[in-house]
Amino acid sequence: MTSDHEGNRAVLRTGSRTDGEPRHRPTWIPVATALLRRRDTVLLGLRPEDRELKDVWEFPGGKIEMGESPEQALNRELSEELGIEAEIGALKLAATHNYSGTGILLLFFEVCYWKGEVKPIHHLELKWVATADLSAQKLPDANLKILPRILRALASPGGGANG
Repeated sequence: MTSDHEGNRAVLRTGSRTDGEPRHRPTWIPVATALLRRRDTVLLGLRPEDRELKDVWEFPGGKIEMGESPEQALNRELSEELGIEAEIGALKLAATHNYSGTGILLLFFEVCYWKGEVKPIHHLELKWVATADLSAQKLPDANLKILPRILRALASPGGGANG
């Protein structure tokens, strides 16, 4: 909101487009995503056929619910999707993407330690992929757009102690 003075009266302006129509704020969905590492591989899950982006390999994770921290959301998602209890590591990168007018805020966290064996509870299938082979996978557009950044994050020191 800005304030202009026209004559002796103040005029408050809200965000408006140049055609005078009010500006609509986009909808944003925050998503916590795991870079679940084992040696020089990272875990991908095949999205279910009844979901958007079906038949696409994704990094595990999901939407951050109201009142959750990103780390709490990721821990919950990994339990629901993979059946593991994870130690959420450092935030490795943040990025945005637009899917049909809805903004997605992606927060990628490193996950090097967990309890339990990963199981495809949510996904049709799981696979460990060598980081060098990620570019050959059918990934969501939001991930393809930032794949060089993801690869740099995976190349940085950190681990992959499980497995």
